[in-house]
Amino acid sequence: MRTAYSVETVRAAERALMARLPEGALMQRAAAGLAAACAELLGRVYGSRVVLLVGSGDNGGDALYAGARLARRGAGVTAVLLTPGRAHGGGLAALRRAGGTVATADSATADSAAVDELVLRADLVVDGIVGIGGKGGLRPDAERLAGVVARSRAAVVAVDLPSGVDADTGEVRGAALRADLTVTFGAYKPGLLVDPAREYAGVVRLVGIGLEPPPADAVLESLQHADVARLLPLPTGESDKYRRGVVGIAAGSARYPGAAVLAVSGALRGGAGAVRYVGPAGDAVIARFPETLVSDAGPAKAGRVQSWVVGPGAGDDAAAVAEVLEADVPVLLDADGLRLADRDAVRRRTAPTLMTPHAGEAAALLGVRREEVEAARLAAVRELAAVYRATVLLKGSTTLVADFAGGPVRVNATGTPWLATAGSGDVLSGLAGSLLAAGLRAADAGSVAAYLHGLAGRFAAEGAPTGAHDVASHIPQAWRDVRD
Repeated sequence: MRTAYSVETVRAAERALMARLPEGALMQRAAAGLAAACAELLGRVYGSRVVLLVGSGDNGGDALYAGARLARRGAGVTAVLLTPGRAHGGGLAALRRAGGTVATADSATADSAAVDELVLRADLVVDGIVGIGGKGGLRPDAERLAGVVARSRAAVVAVDLPSGVDADTGEVRGAALRADLTVTFGAYKPGLLVDPAREYAGVVRLVGIGLEPPPADAVLESLQHADVARLLPLPTGESDKYRRGVVGIAAGSARYPGAAVLAVSGALRGGAGAVRYVGPAGDAVIARFPETLVSDAGPAKAGRVQSWVVGPGAGDDAAAVAEVLEADVPVLLDADGLRLADRDAVRRRTAPTLMTPHAGEAAALLGVRREEVEAARLAAVRELAAVYRATVLLKGSTTLVADFAGGPVRVNATGTPWLATAGSGDVLSGLAGSLLAAGLRAADAGSVAAYLHGLAGRFAAEGAPTGAHDVASHIPQAWRDVRD
């Protein structure tokens, strides 16, 4: 499992480690890892042109020491200082001893055009402008340089974090520098794993430097194959369809019968022993999935279930949503169910509730604009969980899962942009509901469902457009991939 820590926790771990090490040793470790990553990206170091964008913080020092290592291997290295009087003295001296050169980035000087030309001709640009303590966007000189970097053909490596993004929240409040590779030290930071900042980080490489932040202090975690494999429900010799869990699906309408079919398709592939369907799309469901147990008597009279999924394509069926919320089993609220659910009814529930909004639905629930949710996804998912006293799965290119009881937020990035297609969320709801019925707690059901759904989307698409039905059909392949 990948775990991410707040800036405060990382800083505390750094101080504890530096107290045990000779002065400067920690920076040398970071610089060595950074230089190795840069060399690997370049392929051939000798004769390459490297530009270091250097601010006043420690990551500017990391960049300078790494640049010195590259210069000793024959690279032509120039450090562009954004705050010349505050650059790291030891790193600057090391770069000069290794044959590197220095320029300034002050746009008011005649050197500005020459600096731009250096960047435009570079093979590699190392972003050491702002470290993990930075807040807000870039300052004017740095913003102008970021624009020049964007026009260049150089590969861009960020030191610890792309300059201009918020390490703790993943927010990007102004101009920021986009990296192809981010080399981060000691521990992941939330902004490297959460959009929109994640889009600026490129590939993220963690370099171990001996930090030991307490695992209990993690604020974000990302499941990997092994973690998901441990959570997958597996039948035993004593299992029958009821012991494996029965999931109820209250979805679909005369206008949207396909939503019911897709939710059932996700549920049938999610590990539960049986699926009960309630709603007006029974004929469409049976025609596609004859193993489904169909009822038209309403959720309260549908028979025993271990979880409910309510809302996909449900239209204005508020009565069904209200009935499901009264059930003493885990409930997943999606789509129209989110709009129709009474907030107080959700808050009163004692059984787990899993809500699965996309950014637009989350914005409506919070009473804010969609852009505000997309800009601050981590804050939005935490607020929703607290307001509704529920577990919330916020869909997106990085899916976030937060529980109202606290603990690390889960982040998942297994998906593909091709999953942004009609009905994909209905499949996810059915899959997560099935995992709830099988006994997984809400946060685990949401996290595992998002992980499998993302993998299934990749397998279905393989770089080309795909549909929700294809995603559902590839869930078994994703399941096997995780197990194997």
